[in-house]
Amino acid sequence: MKEMDNYKTYDTYKPSGVEWLGDVPAHWKALRGTYVFKIINERSKKGQEELLSVSEHHGVRPRSVSNVNMFMAESYEGYKLCYPGDLVINSLWAWSRGLGFSKYKGIVSTAYSVYRADHINYDVTYLNYLLRIENYVAQYLIASRGIWISRLLLSDWSFLRLPILTPPKEEQTRIANLLDEKTALIEKGIEIKQKQIELLKERRQILIHNAVTRGLNPHVKMKQSGVEWIGEIPEHWEVKRLKDICLLNIDSLAENTKADYEFKYVDISSVNLQNGIFQTEDYTFKNAPSRARRIAKEGNTIISTVRTYLKAIDFIDNEKSSYIYSTGFAVLQPKKSIYPQFLAYFVRSDAFTEQVTVNSKGMSYPAINSTDLSRLTIVHCGWEEQKEIVSYIETMSSKISTAISFKEKEIERLREYKATLINSVVTGKVKI
Repeated sequence: MKEMDNYKTYDTYKPSGVEWLGDVPAHWKALRGTYVFKIINERSKKGQEELLSVSEHHGVRPRSVSNVNMFMAESYEGYKLCYPGDLVINSLWAWSRGLGFSKYKGIVSTAYSVYRADHINYDVTYLNYLLRIENYVAQYLIASRGIWISRLLLSDWSFLRLPILTPPKEEQTRIANLLDEKTALIEKGIEIKQKQIELLKERRQILIHNAVTRGLNPHVKMKQSGVEWIGEIPEHWEVKRLKDICLLNIDSLAENTKADYEFKYVDISSVNLQNGIFQTEDYTFKNAPSRARRIAKEGNTIISTVRTYLKAIDFIDNEKSSYIYSTGFAVLQPKKSIYPQFLAYFVRSDAFTEQVTVNSKGMSYPAINSTDLSRLTIVHCGWEEQKEIVSYIETMSSKISTAISFKEKEIERLREYKATLINSVVTGKVKI
């Protein structure tokens, strides 16, 4: 990347003796991990210390603030102790960057490895950057043993035999300080762009809501719809119940469907408001979940009746009409008076999803039944006006999508630059 051109290289280099490290600055060393780390196997006597976890994105942090769905043990007696500055590696997930240096005193699973660096000669912040670059992560995968990717084990011996690039300690600290400063700026830039993306998504949602409830003429005379979530609507529009303008759940797979019938299945978790259907699962009828029954035709709209606040909604095109859907979806088949895409956009709007949410029942998985859903309200105008609204939404949404895509590419470039910067600095490709 062009930004890297601002950095100079060292005066002289030498072969590191390790193919995947290449040449290194002449005054650097490549020492085996056994010279750098010692294994720590201290155990908790009562298991009452703070429980820590390690992940790719956050390194080591308290499990209480981590999004971990693993089981909780009855007792943590005998768990491994670690202290600030210790390296913790999830031995089964090292290949996925499951490691980091702890800032906490606590305990970790016995499936983890704990190492203590030579603090006299090494800056642990430098080591943290070094051990998480792609070249090292690739070596963890190569050195791990096992059959299943989720059960590959990086042993102590395999890790400690890896070479550790070793500049003089004062240089390590300069590297660590520079990377702390630069990566913080990069992360700030990424955060700003992510917020911009969220604002663009909100703008698109507001645009849809306004268009399907107020139309496109800002000067049209308005009237109260009588529905809290819809508010005012153009005077010539009508408010109707959903069952007046569409049919619900017309087709389903029969229970006597052939056992070897193959299909792509769509669950609620595979659909979101921004992207619609983003993944499918392949099944035969005999192996499919019992909820895999809904059939949706081209021009239909699917909407989640379970946890509708997730806004699992999509318009069905020709390809998607071949899928089978969860019974957690309601399939809406528009009648002749409603333009199919207008119906799809209306049920995406807050004017409709809020109605569904309010009328859902249940605590953990609030849901709405088909009868209650059919009674919810939707606005209705002439066919040609519906088409004009859909055309406007699609034109404006396309512009917003382009802007979002541009921001996403900017974020990707920033992440690539961050990875390139870290790799180049900790391996001596550039001089700081």
